[in-house]
Amino acid sequence: MKNFVQDGRILTLTPPVGGVVSGQAYQIEDLIVVATVTVTAAEALAGAQFEAFVGPGVVTLPKADGETWTEGEKVYWDDGDSVVTTDSDTGSNPLIGVAVAAAASDDATGTVRLDGVAR
Repeated sequence: MKNFVQDGRILTLTPPVGGVVSGQAYQIEDLIVVATVTVTAAEALAGAQFEAFVGPGVVTLPKADGETWTEGEKVYWDDGDSVVTTDSDTGSNPLIGVAVAAAASDDATGTVRLDGVAR
């Protein structure tokens, strides 16, 4: 097909000013991404780009403290704390997908199916 550009689950993007760390999630405008490489702040200032996984797919991410997750529960991105949460915060935390496994309140991470949809 002549107009196919790429699969779309991995995108090349401009990192935030502070750079990115491989495996960590970031909010790039309306899209939640997981960096597949590390880009330092100096590299970001020099114009380096990074590859990021946007989904759909399953990743393990930091979870909000004290929350208990159930399988299939909607999860949201809290950009202020850089964690996934079950709290939409009255719509200010964007929906990013669902929990694919239960998580206990003392778990530091949770398993999430990113839906790859910009909101």
